[in-house]
Amino acid sequence: MIYVDLSVMMARRGIGAGELAQRVGITPANLSILKNNKARAIRFSTLDALCRELDCQPGDILAFRPEESGETEE
Repeated sequence: MIYVDLSVMMARRGIGAGELAQRVGITPANLSILKNNKARAIRFSTLDALCRELDCQPGDILAFRPEESGETEE
């Protein structure tokens, strides 16, 4: 499963969710969906904007973690 690890990078950069959402051009609600790993997809343009504003690479905020057996997809 792919996880979005925005919280760590946001803390490193000292930027809050509201400010990041505004800079990226998405709603705070959509940023929350990404931060809480509830998103099913992310546009490359959004990923590009996140990386630009956080001065990072996609691999700094995206991670692959194998699903544990018995875990179901919501």
